Amino acid sequence: MSVKAEYYDVIRKPIITEKATMASEANAVVFEVAIDANKPQIKQAVEALFGVKVKAVNTSITKGKVKRFRGALGTRKDVKKAYVTLEAGNTIDISTGL
Repeated sequence: MSVKAEYYDVIRKPIITEKATMASEANAVVFEVAIDANKPQIKQAVEALFGVKVKAVNTSITKGKVKRFRGALGTRKDVKKAYVTLEAGNTIDISTGL
């Protein structure tokens, strides 16, 4: 195995939404990442897993919604997203990614 297993703990899955598709026009890819991952860890993981050069990493945390399930209140998990901007000439095909 050429890449470290910790990289798969940092990057959970790609996010494929309309907003993420719009970001891909600006040479950016969106991933769901571990809530405790920081920007240097995310950059290192993306470069190692996909063999690309990362220009910048922007992160955002979406707080989990409060929902009812069978009359009881519950909270969805918090989600951290990373908007990874790639250097010019680098691309990631998400359909064959993780």
